Amino acid sequence: MSSKTTAQTPATRIRITDTSLRDAHQSLWATRMRTSDILDILDVVDNVGFYSLECWGGATFDVCLRFLRENPWERLRLIKSRARKTPLQMLLRGQNILGYRHYPDDVLDRFIALAVENGMDIFRVFDALNDNRNLEAAIRAVKKYGGHPQGTICYTTSPVHTTELFVKIAREQEQMGAESLCIKDMAGILTPVAAQTLVVALSKAISIPIQVHTHATSGMGATTYFEAAKAGAGAIDTAVWSMAGFSSQPPVETMLAMFAEAGFDAGLDRDALRRMGHYFAELRRAREPATTSRNYVDPGILEHKVPGGMISNLRSQLQQQGALDRLDEVLDEIPRTRADMGYPPLVTPTSQIIGVQSVLNVLSGERYKIVPQETKDYVKGLYGRPPAPIDPAVRKAILGKEKPIAVRPADLLPPMLSTAVDSVNPKLLRGEEDILSFCLFPEPALAYFTWRDLAPDARPPIPADEEEKARDAAKAAAAPAPAPAKPLMAKEDYTELEGLLGTVTKLGISELVIRRPGATVELRAGASAPVAARPEGSPHSVVPDAPEATGASAAAPVADGPDSSGARVSAVPEETLLAPLTGAFYRSSGLNQPNLVEEGAALKVGQPYCIIEAMKLFNQIKC
Repeated sequence: MSSKTTAQTPATRIRITDTSLRDAHQSLWATRMRTSDILDILDVVDNVGFYSLECWGGATFDVCLRFLRENPWERLRLIKSRARKTPLQMLLRGQNILGYRHYPDDVLDRFIALAVENGMDIFRVFDALNDNRNLEAAIRAVKKYGGHPQGTICYTTSPVHTTELFVKIAREQEQMGAESLCIKDMAGILTPVAAQTLVVALSKAISIPIQVHTHATSGMGATTYFEAAKAGAGAIDTAVWSMAGFSSQPPVETMLAMFAEAGFDAGLDRDALRRMGHYFAELRRAREPATTSRNYVDPGILEHKVPGGMISNLRSQLQQQGALDRLDEVLDEIPRTRADMGYPPLVTPTSQIIGVQSVLNVLSGERYKIVPQETKDYVKGLYGRPPAPIDPAVRKAILGKEKPIAVRPADLLPPMLSTAVDSVNPKLLRGEEDILSFCLFPEPALAYFTWRDLAPDARPPIPADEEEKARDAAKAAAAPAPAPAKPLMAKEDYTELEGLLGTVTKLGISELVIRRPGATVELRAGASAPVAARPEGSPHSVVPDAPEATGASAAAPVADGPDSSGARVSAVPEETLLAPLTGAFYRSSGLNQPNLVEEGAALKVGQPYCIIEAMKLFNQIKC
C-alpha cells in the first residue's frame, strides 16, 4: 500500500480492553495483585485510552477475601474514584455470579445492583456450559440497573462444538438483550482461520458489536486477533507487555505494531503505555509466584485446553499437594475426564470441576474414587445442560439411581438473602455488601470479617504476605546444595528409645517428644517402635482435629521401613486417618452443621468422616 493511499484512507478504529488489572494477573500470578498495586499506577492507565479496564470479577473477589484480606467492594469503589475516563469492566459467571455454584435470583439481582452502584459499567456475562438459560436473569438485571450487558460465547473445540452451534447461541443472547458479544477463548486454542470463520458467520447473524478474547499460551494469540479484526471484530483484549504472554493475553504493543500496517488505529497513548509496562515489570518481582512458568509457548494447550487462570492455579495446587511432578499426568487425564462429562468448555467453574476431578483421578490411583460435591452437582445438572450427554457409566458411578434435573437450575433455589447471615455475629457485618460477600463465599468472608474486626496490631498475618515470605525463603534455600546430611540417629539410638516405650505406656503418657540438635523423635503409647525421626521444625504427620476449618495441611506420612542406618522406623499410629489431599480440614459439612461423625462412633466402609477443602472444591474423605 503506497503512502499516498494510506494518507487518503481513514484508519479503521479498533477498540482495546486492557486485562492487566484482572485476567493477566489471574493467569500469571494466581490473582495476587493488591488494590494498592492498582491505585499506584491507575492515573497512568486511565490516560492510555483503552476502551475499558477489566478490573473486577473472575477470581478477584474470592482472592481479595481469602488471601489478601481486602474488601472487594472497596477495591471497586477506589478504582472508580480514580479511573474517570475509562469504563470499568468485570467478568460475571452468569447464575454462578463469582462463585462455583448457582445462586438464587435474589442474590444475583442485588449483586448486580450494588456492582453498578459502586462503579461497574460493562458486565461480560458468560455461562461455562453456554447454557443460555443461565444468562437470562443476569442480562435482565444488568439492563435494569443501567449497565452494559455483554453476551459471551465460551469457545472450545469438540465433536459437538461447531460454528452453527455458536451462531445459534449468539442469536439467543442478542434476543435476551445483550448489547455486544464476546468470543471468549479461555485457553488460547482459537486458531486464526477459525477466528476469521466465526467472526464472519456471527457478523452475518447478529447486529451487535463483536469482541474477541484469547490467551497467548499456544502462540497463536496475536495472529488470531489480527485475523479477527480483519474479519470484522471491533474490539480485542490485551495486556501491557510486562503482564502479557504465555497464559495471559497477547501484548498490546505487539498488536499496535501489527494494526498500524493494516489500516487500524487504537488511539492509545504510547508514552503512558511505556510507563505502565515498566511499572508492572517492577511489580512482577514482588508478586509473581515461584511456580509461574511464562517463558515458553505450550502447544499442549491444544490437547488439554486448560485455560490461563486455571494453569497457574493447577501448578500452585499440585505444588501444595507435593505432586507438581505429576502435572503431565493430570494434563493427560483432563481430556478423558472432559469427554466423560459431555465436553464442557473449560472455564470457571467447569475448569475447576474437570481439573480437580482429573487431579483426584490421578492422585487417588483410581478414576472417580474421590468425587467432590461440585462434580456430583454437575452430573446432576445443577450447573446446567452439558453440551453432550454425560457418559452413562460415569453418571451411574457418581449418582447411582439419582436422576439429573431438566429445568433451569436456579428455578430450584429458594430466595436466600433474607436468612443468609442468620448464623453470623451481627457485630461482624457492616452492610448489605458483607451479606452478599457471605452468600458467595461463606468461609473466606467470615474469616475476613473476623480478621477485620480485630485491632490492627492483633490481626494474624495476611495469607498472601505469608506466601511471599515462603517464596522468598524457598529462593534463598535454592542456593548451592549442602553436603549430604549424616543420619539423624544411629541404630543404637533407636534400640535405646524402644526401651522407653514400656515406660511411656506405664506412666499413661500418650505421647513423648524428645528433641535433640537437628532432630525430633516422637514416642507414642501403643506404637511398636519410635515414630520416625524428623528434622527439627518439620511438620507433624497427623491430620489436624478441629471443629471447624483449621487451614492446616495433612502432610504425607513417613514411609514404614528401615532408615539410612538400617533401624526399623514406624510411620504413624495405626488409628490415624491420613488425608489424601492437602487443604483445610472440616468435621462438618457447613456452618452450624453437625459433625459428619461423632467421637467414638464406628465407621462403615464408604462413609464420609471429614471434608478437605482443596483446589477451591470441597472433597469428602471416606473410609
